[in-house]
Amino acid sequence: MTTSSDKTLSVLIKQKAYDLGLDLCGIAPSRPLLERENVLRKWCAGGMNSGMIYLEKNIEKRINPEFLVPGAKSVIVTGLNYYTNDNQEEQDVPILSRYVFGINYHDVIMKKLDLILEFIRGLEHEIEGRSFVDSEPLLEKAWAVEAGFGWQGRHSIVINNKIGSFFFIGIIILNIELDYDKPCKENGCGNCRLCIDLCPTGAINEDGTIDARKCIANLTIENRGPIPEDIIPKLGGRVYGCDRCQEVCPWNKNAKSHKTPEFELPAELKYMTTEDWLNLTREQFDRLFKNSPIERRKYEPFMRNVTIVTKAGS
Repeated sequence: MTTSSDKTLSVLIKQKAYDLGLDLCGIAPSRPLLERENVLRKWCAGGMNSGMIYLEKNIEKRINPEFLVPGAKSVIVTGLNYYTNDNQEEQDVPILSRYVFGINYHDVIMKKLDLILEFIRGLEHEIEGRSFVDSEPLLEKAWAVEAGFGWQGRHSIVINNKIGSFFFIGIIILNIELDYDKPCKENGCGNCRLCIDLCPTGAINEDGTIDARKCIANLTIENRGPIPEDIIPKLGGRVYGCDRCQEVCPWNKNAKSHKTPEFELPAELKYMTTEDWLNLTREQFDRLFKNSPIERRKYEPFMRNVTIVTKAGS
């Protein structure tokens, strides 16, 4: 049973999240997400996880917060907008996904989550909790739905009816009870299927899952082998990630630019020409993408993508 003190603490937690610049904050009761288990197993069994073998492991752990925080009772879910209209200026250059424009979002969000956790510990000294930003096997999108953020669209990404889908998810798991938000039961996609029909490679399945073997985001980021020959003409210049399914989504039509300085596109990247990209040295790569998500991709595979899309577009 939720008490008045639970409600007060929940209100304070959300206010702290907003004070730190987070755009969304919801709270869900911790539980095993058993309804997600078979979906995940079927997806992996069908080979749609591509080379991401790690997704086949620890499925029991992935669906149950108890494995991450013993005695877990509450899951605090936060969202941070990263949308921007401030894009690369030059035409026909290698394209970066918006989410890599600035400093690594893992670091930016983790600092905010740790500050929230510190704040909670100042009020409830006996709590146990941990912060997560893509750092452990955890179904972040499912928990965003549980916390009332929105629904998983046909492109599998969570859509919030106020800010759209261009937001990062960060999570705190606690061993105390709080006042909980209602999970999202709506599906605002209706009959719309623009993301499915306009995906360049047909990677979006009718059931709302993604075939990573066809997904440009996976093939330009996680993929360790060559990009399939039949996919190369469909890359559309993308060398790191793909925003296409979100760009065509009507719920992002009125998306507003983020307010996080760390996510700004550096001027040097903004005005790079195709020649600049092709002549990018290892030293320039290390300097430009230090503390960026691209840093983990490493120079050689990144430049391989640059060469591939440039040749495909010539």
